[in-house]
Amino acid sequence: MHFSSDNWAGAHPSIADALTHHAAGFAAAYGASDLDKKVEAKFNALFERDVAVFFVGTGTAANSLALSTFNRPGGVSFCHREAHMLEDECGAPEFFSHGARLAPVDGIDGKINPELLENEIRRFPPNVVHAGQPMAVSITQATEIGTVYKAAEVDDIAAICRKHDLPLHMDGARFANALIALELSPADMTWRRGVDILSFGATKNGCWCAEALVVFDPDKARDLPFLRKRSAQLFSKTRFISAQLDAYFENDLWLQLASQANAMSDLLQDAIRQSSNARLAWKSDANEVFAVMTREKYAALLQQGAQFYEWKKPHSVGDILEDNEIIVRMVTGFATTPEHVSAFADLLG
Repeated sequence: MHFSSDNWAGAHPSIADALTHHAAGFAAAYGASDLDKKVEAKFNALFERDVAVFFVGTGTAANSLALSTFNRPGGVSFCHREAHMLEDECGAPEFFSHGARLAPVDGIDGKINPELLENEIRRFPPNVVHAGQPMAVSITQATEIGTVYKAAEVDDIAAICRKHDLPLHMDGARFANALIALELSPADMTWRRGVDILSFGATKNGCWCAEALVVFDPDKARDLPFLRKRSAQLFSKTRFISAQLDAYFENDLWLQLASQANAMSDLLQDAIRQSSNARLAWKSDANEVFAVMTREKYAALLQQGAQFYEWKKPHSVGDILEDNEIIVRMVTGFATTPEHVSAFADLLG
């Protein structure tokens, strides 16, 4: 009953086998091997256009390098108030961009409100040196509270970005889960909607350590090789990231793994709905589930072997807690099974 995080699961056997297969022999380093080129071609096919791909080790590195790509003196990037890059990356985006700031934007369901985004951007008028310069907008797909931006919602954010000549970044740590939830193609969820740069996450969905930064206009990625090297994210044995991603994409394994995680999320939400000892805090679209229960029930479940976390109440959520109640987060993944959910449901009662 491991619902603490999709980072807790190991690697899918096919991905582990790929690492073993490519462990022998010799291959060109620093992204120059045949396998690296093969995986880059797979990204082109996946997104139905030529893209620039940069392998990195963590999602934090991907997000931070993404914003560094569009850095400006006094730069300000806009993201949701509860975005991972603002709440959980220890200032890395600001550090990588040498002091550019993150400006929080509110919005219900973990998603930026377009009107509030417009208002925040206007707080930084052009040519006012004291305020700084808007430099990017970032959305998280799926969001930090398990919801997803619908296609039209991405369109609305992208239109504001175009109006103000700002690049749009998508933090896709759970990109595959959002894709399954929306039933869109990778192209239709990103560059066809106006996304300029994507943090493509695979580690949470069955890989060992495989993240990528995808730039949809390669001409805008000319500085990224140097930014990646300077940030210590240029792996010498890049083939071991490529090996994971090669297996990840083979026969649509990545979509199968995300489908499993989302299906288990649906089962878990059903179990919570049927319980008198907990209730859903809100409906999740992807693989993060949030529930309300008493502290005593939470402690009892932990003692009985369930593993999950208490979670902070989002700013946009109203007064949903009674005395002694908390919000908890439970995350399903590719390794979650119906038996895991059933055992948890039995404990929950």
